[in-house]
Amino acid sequence: MSSGRRAVVVGTGLIGGSIGLALKAQGWHVTGRDVDEARAARAVELGALDDVGDDPDAEITFVATPVGSIAAEARSALRGGGVVTDVGGVKGPVVAEVADARFVGGHPMAGSEQEGVDGADAALFEGATWVLTPTDDTDADAYAQVRAIVSSLGAEVVALRPEDHDELVALVSHVPHLTAAALMELAASGAEEHTALLRLAAGGFRDMTRVAAGHPGIWLDVCAQNRDAIVAGIDGLQAALANMRALVEAGDRDGLSAWLERARAARVNLPSTAPRPEELAEIRVPVPDRPGVIAEVTTLVSELGVNMFDLETVHSAEGGGVFIFLVDAHSADLVRGALLARKYKPSAQRLA
Repeated sequence: MSSGRRAVVVGTGLIGGSIGLALKAQGWHVTGRDVDEARAARAVELGALDDVGDDPDAEITFVATPVGSIAAEARSALRGGGVVTDVGGVKGPVVAEVADARFVGGHPMAGSEQEGVDGADAALFEGATWVLTPTDDTDADAYAQVRAIVSSLGAEVVALRPEDHDELVALVSHVPHLTAAALMELAASGAEEHTALLRLAAGGFRDMTRVAAGHPGIWLDVCAQNRDAIVAGIDGLQAALANMRALVEAGDRDGLSAWLERARAARVNLPSTAPRPEELAEIRVPVPDRPGVIAEVTTLVSELGVNMFDLETVHSAEGGGVFIFLVDAHSADLVRGALLARKYKPSAQRLA
């Protein structure tokens, strides 16, 4: 059954196709296009799109193209009346180049070794982190709308400033991908001399290098656009490997054990799923009508390491309004205290 809601997806590869499938599963009418007309036609055939083309009545456009072409496509989409977001792995340069209140930079931290729209999956974003990057100029309603739609796809939204996103994602996404590629290059070179090497690759090696099977094309733009953060991340990795090498070379069993134990503890404590409704608290924050409020509140909560599981804005006829969002009940006092320190006057109440 149709929900009457309309969206456009520009770029019908793995991510764009998955967005189309996820929206259509909820009854959206999804139109889209791709520089490769055959790929767009394939998206229609697979049910990721209803039609090929643009839609002037769309309430949201997802730009799922390579990073280098996002800004131009976003500016084109903004000629319509809807909100626009993207899925690129680099945010700072893109957000600065688009510079529109109805544009909300985005980056779903999801994917697979599958390529193209044939690998698209409506469930790809369920439980995945989806970063949104509001700025001081972002319209609060536009942000809330994009956040609600992204959350409806099953993703957990984290708000970061664009520059913070680029520094962090270099460490948790870009450098790991390049590291996987380097390991594969090392193994492939060794396999030229030892033909059994790749056949001996065990689960650990396959897990660490899985992302290297992804399409390499997108990484050229990513490395160009986020060069400084990636180089800094590689420098940090090289320093860590040098420390590890020294421990191994010295036969320092205690030092090596402590290192591995710290790594294990950090890995098992990675965040997982959202809490149940009875474990949530509602935060209400009266806010003034001034630029930057949406970015200040949402990024503050993210910097505390707290997930916001929902967000809406209620406007006042006198100006300003109220931000309403949900957090883990155990984090409510932390969030409230941080907001009080910023001169806000929040309230917090458990849902149950």
